[in-house]
Amino acid sequence: MITLRTTLWDVSTRPTFAEASKALLRNTVLDALHELLDEKDWAAVTMADVASISGVSRQTVYNEFGSRNGLAQAYALRLVDEFVTLVTGAIERNEHEVHRALQDGFGDFFRSAAEDPLIRSLLSGEAKPDLLKLITTDAAPLIASATVGLARTLSGSWLALPHADAERIGRAISRMALSYVAMPPEDDRDVSADLGAVMAPAIIAARQAAGVADT
Repeated sequence: MITLRTTLWDVSTRPTFAEASKALLRNTVLDALHELLDEKDWAAVTMADVASISGVSRQTVYNEFGSRNGLAQAYALRLVDEFVTLVTGAIERNEHEVHRALQDGFGDFFRSAAEDPLIRSLLSGEAKPDLLKLITTDAAPLIASATVGLARTLSGSWLALPHADAERIGRAISRMALSYVAMPPEDDRDVSADLGAVMAPAIIAARQAAGVADT
């Protein structure tokens, strides 16, 4: 009986074939876009180009992402996931060192962002209003996704923040990080340390208010 229950639980949490296929398709197309952006500017990338590199039809790309803007947004959402992963990793590496964890998390993000071809394309050559809009006036989906991921880390890690505090601080970190995409950190300042110094007191205060003590 115990074996049967375990098996049923495993099956219920395993992605379905349709879900796994959809995830594979999206990642394949987004990987193809990444490859293309290493070779040409975003303004020169077409849906047909992406389809060709992906090995699927142009219509398949449109069916999955809706439009060129939808493709860019999906790519940006994957970057958000990477941002959350970097911050989570920094928090895990720096247990009981709030400022250092945030400083490392921001630093890892800035380095990763500087190397990403879509962000490089945004910051180089002619102005790209569609990409700029994606991270400014149309940034709500990116902020929402980052907030959920960061709140999960802030409450589930050794920081152990209450959910309301984790969500509030996660949203502030998300907005702050996104603001530096369009205008990268200055070379003459350690912006990662500055941001860590700004955000760390809020996290420490929330932990103290919740009665969370370091061991």
